[in-house]
Formats: sequence, structure tokens, C-alpha cells
Amino acid sequence: MPSYTAPTKDTQFLLHEVFKLTEADIPGYAELESDFTNAILTEAGKIASSLLQPLNQSGDQEGCGFEDGQVTAPNGFKEAFDEMKAGGWPGLDMPEAYGGQNMPNVIGTAVGEYFSAANQSFTMYQGLTHGAASAILAHGTEEQKQTYLPPMIQCTWTGTMNLTEPHCGTDLGLMRTKADPQEDGSYKISGQKIFISAGDHNLSENVIHLVLAKIPGGPDGIKGVSLFIVPKFMVNDDGSLGAHNGVSVGSIEEKMGIHGNATCVMNYDDSTGYLLGEAHKGMRAMFTMMNEARLGVAMQGLAQAEAAYQNSLAYAKDRLQGRAVTGAENPDGPADPLIVHPDIRRNLLDQKSFIEGGRAFLLWGAKLIDQAHLTGDAEAEGLISLLTPVLKGFLTDQGYDMTVQAQQVLGGHGYIEEWGMSQFTRDARIAMIYEGANGVQALDLVGRKLAQDGGKHLLGFFERVKTFCKENADLNEDYKTQFIDPLKAASKDLQAAAQFFMMNGMKNPNHALAGSYDFMHLFGHVCLGLMWADIAKTAQTALDSGQEDADFYNAKLTTGRFYMARRLPATALHLSRIQSGADPVMSLDADQF
Repeated sequence: MPSYTAPTKDTQFLLHEVFKLTEADIPGYAELESDFTNAILTEAGKIASSLLQPLNQSGDQEGCGFEDGQVTAPNGFKEAFDEMKAGGWPGLDMPEAYGGQNMPNVIGTAVGEYFSAANQSFTMYQGLTHGAASAILAHGTEEQKQTYLPPMIQCTWTGTMNLTEPHCGTDLGLMRTKADPQEDGSYKISGQKIFISAGDHNLSENVIHLVLAKIPGGPDGIKGVSLFIVPKFMVNDDGSLGAHNGVSVGSIEEKMGIHGNATCVMNYDDSTGYLLGEAHKGMRAMFTMMNEARLGVAMQGLAQAEAAYQNSLAYAKDRLQGRAVTGAENPDGPADPLIVHPDIRRNLLDQKSFIEGGRAFLLWGAKLIDQAHLTGDAEAEGLISLLTPVLKGFLTDQGYDMTVQAQQVLGGHGYIEEWGMSQFTRDARIAMIYEGANGVQALDLVGRKLAQDGGKHLLGFFERVKTFCKENADLNEDYKTQFIDPLKAASKDLQAAAQFFMMNGMKNPNHALAGSYDFMHLFGHVCLGLMWADIAKTAQTALDSGQEDADFYNAKLTTGRFYMARRLPATALHLSRIQSGADPVMSLDADQF
């Protein structure tokens, strides 16, 4: 059976040594002293390893139940959910005014990684509730906030988002779900939604659905979409639950992974709904939830990679197979452990360097969100908007790849369900698809985000990299050649790709869109290169000042060197593909496929 241990030491290193949270001029950050965050992370790690992880494999094998229209989560989930609620974990970074603990997003993200790594299916129930609550917090009336937020933040009630319909996924302008206005100001919602994660279950007293629908007579297409609050049970004036609303589950999906989370077909039959935000402005409100969810999904990609890596590393150290080509390293045993072999080392370092760099990227993104939301910093808002599709697309693509690498370390055992490695791969796979498939993320990045506000956010990112390189080039010669020079080269590749789009995209948009996926990955590698350069600077400075635990800092430097030498050069490959333009992609006629 797989195991999981939360990487609290690495998280603490990033929060306090790399990002120096308490020195940031962001409300609430001054209170994030190392001892305080360590207590939170340590307790979260205990819950992840002792409460959630033991239910991961059993929940995967059992799946959710569906009988007589009722959905049940796997055995043990209800008791664990009650324990999570009792500890206040679902509201860790939600407003105190509605029952939350008012922690910054960066702490919620750090804790969320541990919970997702231990049991992604379970954590989705509270994660989706968090997203729905955030949408109500941003766009709801005060009455709606007072009605729905306290029980949702406590997860007494849970939440969902309902976008996809059987005939339309990404193109939401084609949706048919309608919302007929009523005299009392409510709406009657009718239609069907599919792929609704945590759509129904036995973990909470009520489920609050956020449903996209069209009000008759509104504008055509996406401009006519509105967002509605549709509770499973009606809510009385005193907050108690009333009659069952016209909401039912048609079926639950049988999926490749996340078996412990109920993915439902939801039927709305003249159900009562309440407008959230403005009429015909539903996408604006929904994107509050979607953008949060995309960062949460980026976290899932990283989390599954971490869990898979831990188990592949343990196997590589324990499994005896062959002899090191340079001579036996376990002469008293029948063979050497797998980890002595160069290709196994390469595999493990691919995983380790991605995970540790990706964790830094994710926490940097969470810090930017705090900076934008808590200080009103427009520059931070623009930068995280630019980086969101990169975080989501790159971390989930690479996270999935790393779970496959982890399987490979175990050989045949990686393919056998008993060992649990396939679950990490199956669970990670969905992260590349939901909350906007990664191809759509790439199109959003190139088609919208690069040119946003006249392209100043992309230029700001380039300037950030340039300034970092200039300020740190003199740390020492090894650091310059091993970190600064590769980062400069990768950043130049990214600039050249953006320049190609600018020069060719106007003449033929396909030249840009055909290279969008490569651009997303090129950008992701540059971001991880920047993270590793910062991590290495921090580690080298710690060593130079005589900090304890030299092994930890030296391991950071060694892992970072691997990423810069073996992973970051992928930017040149992506640039070459981008500069080939659209012709290799678009020249084959559709009927020739």
C-alpha cells in the first residue's frame, strides 16, 4: 500500500527563506512567523498521512454508490469529512466574518497540496465548495452571503459548479439550460448538466449548485449566460432546510480515476434558482470560481507527482536489481538497489526537480493572488492572470508525466493495482482536462493573455527575469554559469517565441495558435528556471553564512543544477516547433486524416 509524508520542511524553506513571507508588505503576512506556519503545516501533514491517505486506495477501489437517486461516498469518507470540518480546515483561508480563519491564500494552497496528495478525490469535495463560496463572496448580495457562506465555509453545506452540457463543453455559448424569471425575483431553472464533480453525496446536509443558464430574451451566445444559486434543499428564512428543490441526479459517471469523488449528471426540472451577480454576466462571476479552480487543479498535478515520487523513491532505495557498472555498492547483498543505476537516477531527478521547482511556482502564484486581492496591486493581478494558464497547463501536464515516470521505476509492479502506483497516474489524468482542457489553456495564454493590457504583463515578466539575473550574476562564478546563464538563454527563447507570434500571428492567426501548446510549456520551463535560480541563490547564501543542515542546501543546489542542465534546454525545442509555424500542422486536409 502506498504511503505519503507531507513535505513540510520544503514548504517552510520556500515560505520563509525563498519568499520571506513576513517581510512582504501584504496584510496578514507579518503574522506568518515560521513557528506559526510550521504548526499549521505539521498538523495538516498529520491529517494527510493518518486520516486521508489510508482512505485513498480503498476509496479508489470502492468508488461512489448510486441507488434510488441517492449518491454515497466511499466508506470512511463521511467520518473523515466530519473530522476535517471539526478542525476548521475547509475555512482556513476564508473570511472570519463568515466563519473562516482568515489565513492568506498562500497558506491554504500549501495545506491544500498535502490534502490533495494524500487523497485527491476526498479533497475535491471541500475544494469545490471553497470555489463556489468564493464566487458568492465576490458577486453575491449581502443576504446571499449571510445565507450561504457560513454553512459552506464550515462545509455543513457543500458546493459545485455546473457548466458543461451533453452537447457543449468549452463553447458555453451553445448551452440550452434556461432560467425563467418568476414574480418573486427567483428563476425556474431547467436543463441538464454533466461532469459535475461532487454533484451529490452523503457528506453534507445540503449542496449549493452554481448553475450557468440563459434567461430567455437575452443576448445570443456567451453574452447571454447568467449564473444562479440553486440549492438541493430550499433554505428557509431562519436558515433551516426546507423542501427538496427540483434537482436530481440522473447517474454518476464511471471514470478512469478520482473514483472516490461523485461525478454526476445533474437534472434541473423547474428548480428554484437565484441570480448571482448581474443578468447576462454569468461568465464574469463564474470565472471567479474557475480561476481559483485552475490554480487548485495546478496544485493537484503537483500533488499527485509528489505522492508518486515518494513511493517510487522508496522502491528505488529498497529494490535490489543488478549491479552498479562502476562496481558493487551493496557487496554483502545479492544485488545493488535500483537507485545506483544512472537511468533510475535520471528518472528520480526528473521527478524531484519538477516537484520542488513546481512547488515554488505554485506558492509564488498563491502569493501573487494575496498581493493582488489584499493590496489591490494591479501589477500582481495582471501577472497572475498571465501565469494562471501556465500554472494549470504546465503543472498538470508535467505532473501527469511524473506519475508515469514513478510507475516506471517500479517496473511491472507499477502496473499492478495492488501497489497503488497506477492510481496516481489515473487521478492525475483528469487535471489535464477539467477546469478548461490544457489545449484551451494554451489558446487562452496566446490568444488573450499575451496581449492583455497592451502586453505589459508579459513585458513585466521579462523585466522581472532580467532584473533577477542582473542582481544575482555576481553571487559566484559557478552560480552564474549553472543558473543565471541558462535562465537568460531560456528567457531569450521565450521572447523569441512571443516575437514570432507578434510578427506572424496578425497575418495568419494559425501561426500563433499552432504553437500555443509549445509556448505554454516553454513559458512553464522558464518559470521553473526562475524558481530554481531563486532557490539556488537562497541555498548558496545559507551555506555561505554557515547555516545548519548543509546537506539540505547542497541537495537543493544539486537538484537545481540538474533542472537547469537537463530540463530547461527544452525551451529550444519548443521554440523550434513554434517557429515552424502553422504549415506543418494545418497542411493536411481533414479528409486525409
